Amino acid sequence: MRVLLPDGAAISRLACAEASEDAYHARRIMLGVPEGGRDYALGDTFPHEALFDQLNGVDFKKGCFVGQEVVSRMEHRGTTRKRVVPVEGDGPLLSGTEVKAGDLPLGTIGSVAGTRGLALLRLDRAADAASKGTALTAGDATITLSRPAFAGFEMPAA
Repeated sequence: MRVLLPDGAAISRLACAEASEDAYHARRIMLGVPEGGRDYALGDTFPHEALFDQLNGVDFKKGCFVGQEVVSRMEHRGTTRKRVVPVEGDGPLLSGTEVKAGDLPLGTIGSVAGTRGLALLRLDRAADAASKGTALTAGDATITLSRPAFAGFEMPAA
């Protein structure tokens, strides 16, 4: 389809169905793709925590950027303890809810779409909870974690 702009120029338009903003966010959450300001604090999160390393948002061959040394060290030593991961609850989730394993805080729920959400969590604590059989909760909901299909990092066993 060709669309005419006000100045008379023509552009091609893809034949795609338009989606609502809610549908976009639900799809993003389902795929495990975080968004700054919703799923992690801008300026207060390492690139690995926000999955930049998994989504090709960091070039480990280029270098010369602010924080390069820390980011490179996290990559090569495997010291990333927190990550944004998809979660699913047995009931509705609420953005901003603290995720816990018993009384131990693991992180916070970011974006939500019904019973699905993204949470920035301490995966080492989640692994410890899993090894002890301790359920993870977010408010009144019991949650399970999943690893995004594109991700190569280890996830705690359920």
